[in-house]
Amino acid sequence: MKSSVVANGHSNNASEVLRKISAARIRAFRSVVWKYWKENGRHDLPWRKTIDPYRILVSEVMLQQTQVPRVIEKYKEFLKAFPTVQSLARGTLADVLKVWSGLGYNRRGKYLHEAAKEIVRIGNIKEALDGPLPGVGPYTRAAVRVFAYNEPDVLIETNIRAVYIHHFYSSVLHKTAIEDRQILPVATKAAEGQDPRTWHSALMDYGVHIKKLHKNPARRSTGYTKQSKFEGSLRQIRGAVLKALAGGAEIIDLRSRYKKRFDEAVAGLARDGLIVKEKGKWRVAS
Repeated sequence: MKSSVVANGHSNNASEVLRKISAARIRAFRSVVWKYWKENGRHDLPWRKTIDPYRILVSEVMLQQTQVPRVIEKYKEFLKAFPTVQSLARGTLADVLKVWSGLGYNRRGKYLHEAAKEIVRIGNIKEALDGPLPGVGPYTRAAVRVFAYNEPDVLIETNIRAVYIHHFYSSVLHKTAIEDRQILPVATKAAEGQDPRTWHSALMDYGVHIKKLHKNPARRSTGYTKQSKFEGSLRQIRGAVLKALAGGAEIIDLRSRYKKRFDEAVAGLARDGLIVKEKGKWRVAS
């Protein structure tokens, strides 16, 4: 991968870091990451026990904006209901959302369902990754290639950002936001010669550790977004509406509970293609 870095005139700007990283420093960094992985890595995570690209894709979509502990049981439940990409493609959206319920961001479930249909149409996941898939962006596409096929690539997500910012950008002016394009050359250099699958798993786990120790260095990244509070949020109301509809229940009681935000939630769900109105009643879309 290539990356261009624009200097802003500060001697301790992030671009300066790139010119000061020695091979010895990279080797020392790798040693720290591998040591943590060996002693404290989350080796028992269920998606780390498979190289099935479908199962990897499910885990990656579920892990978007959702913490690992919440994903583990839902991942197992989802794969029990839809063990193959073919079974997911055959299922109805209502079936999918019923199992997805509790994870939030239900559009992810809808996109995963649509992606499964496209994968089945094409024939296999690897070939499907070469074209557009609903809800599968550049990071998810690269993550499936790394974790399912062990192809060399460089992944940058919140935990990995924390690692690189802590180790290589701690001297940069605190007010300076670090961009992924600045991290990329360091990450590329560090990944050289490492097993792609295990290296990125190790980086993620080490990043979780770093965030606990150092108040999440990734907050200095331009890619950092703070998740809004769930309780009382529009996300919570949308989830309640979908859960009720997927279970065949009426949603009239939800209107009195959530008042004005109920209509906003229903309108948003309809706009996203998750629900439709038929004969005066709402139902989960087909």
